[in-house]
Amino acid sequence: MKKSKFIQSSILLLIGGFMTKVLGMLSRIVLTRKLGTLGMGTYSLLMPTFMLFLSISGMGLSTALNVLIATDKYNNKNLLITSLMLSFFMNIIISIIILISGDFLVNQLLHEPILYFPLLSILFVLPFISISNIFRSYFFAKERMIPHVFSNILEDLWKLLLIIGCMNFFLNSLEQALTFLMMTNILCEFSSIIIFLICFPKFQLHKEDFRLQMQTLKAIFKISIPTTISRLIGSITYFLEPIILTTILLKLGYSKNTIITEYGTINGYVLPILMLPSFFTNAISQALMPIISKYYHKKDFAYVKRKLLQAIGISLTIGVTYSVICFFYHSELLEFLYQTNVGSEYILFLIPVFIFYYLEGPLLTTLQAMNKANLNLKISCVNFFIRTILLSILTFFSIGMYGLLIALSINILFTVVYSTYKIRQSLHFSKTII
Repeated sequence: MKKSKFIQSSILLLIGGFMTKVLGMLSRIVLTRKLGTLGMGTYSLLMPTFMLFLSISGMGLSTALNVLIATDKYNNKNLLITSLMLSFFMNIIISIIILISGDFLVNQLLHEPILYFPLLSILFVLPFISISNIFRSYFFAKERMIPHVFSNILEDLWKLLLIIGCMNFFLNSLEQALTFLMMTNILCEFSSIIIFLICFPKFQLHKEDFRLQMQTLKAIFKISIPTTISRLIGSITYFLEPIILTTILLKLGYSKNTIITEYGTINGYVLPILMLPSFFTNAISQALMPIISKYYHKKDFAYVKRKLLQAIGISLTIGVTYSVICFFYHSELLEFLYQTNVGSEYILFLIPVFIFYYLEGPLLTTLQAMNKANLNLKISCVNFFIRTILLSILTFFSIGMYGLLIALSINILFTVVYSTYKIRQSLHFSKTII
């Protein structure tokens, strides 16, 4: 029964992941052709800031709920209501921060004034994403994947239709186009919220479900605080990335347009192509989370090991196969998807290390499911220092974006090696297993 449940969840997530990946790629292709390389580069400058605020507003609540609900030790209704209250409070704080710091962020740090209104639109988007993620975590923990799959497909379908049908009305101004693009997330996330509400079991709410219980808060914060700090560190790293690159390369004599174009090439073309199989590994990781959380707490380590090794084997097979395809047909993939050959040399540089990247999902998910959020925090801290210091130093050698690619590669290798080492310790793997 355990085996069939895992397989069923994996298959559902794979099907859903494939469909959302196709829709997402179509959206990106249409968007890239409408905005152009410079427009995508400008959009890429905003995304680290968006991800930073998203990490703070989320507070790691979705991960905490996923683990806690799967263990069947807590009042699920109280967990959900408490999480929604915490999320509401945090979103108010984030909105105030955005309003106060918006002008400074776009003018002094990002050096792109046209990002002001797209940045302000983030404060309207975050509450919808937070609520959607909290509801989503409930269904993950209960191993009910259909609402998640259906909501994801609906989100990406809405985004594609909005870009195709409405983007042309805003293309007279890049500022308007990016603001519209950010605001599309509201309708997409709202559609998911409706799906989740329809699929929720018919709860009978009582007064105690609305009380902030200290035991529940402690359990949530034990996971959510290190998870939030970990994601926050990752988001700060991502947030500082374009700032460091822009500041140093401008001083070295690179033009602003060149920096934006090259950075947009990496984030708009190169990384999406290399991460194309990630929907497979994400699906495996998502199906793995409630399984490992449940059976690790039951101390059924043998079953946890089997599921983890199965996930690693599938991820590695997919990663190696796709890397070989990418090596021989990288130019053709760029031409087919984006009608350009720009970035092919970056793809060749990153292919070897991205074989290991496909293992990150199952490994980090396993640590999270085993309630080892502190280890993920340690990984994020080390990666922050590695990436920031290497990026700052290597960029001064006038090697353009290769400083970024080298720092990214070392981050991936460290994450995989250290995660594997810690999982071996926790599950008492023999040296011949991993």
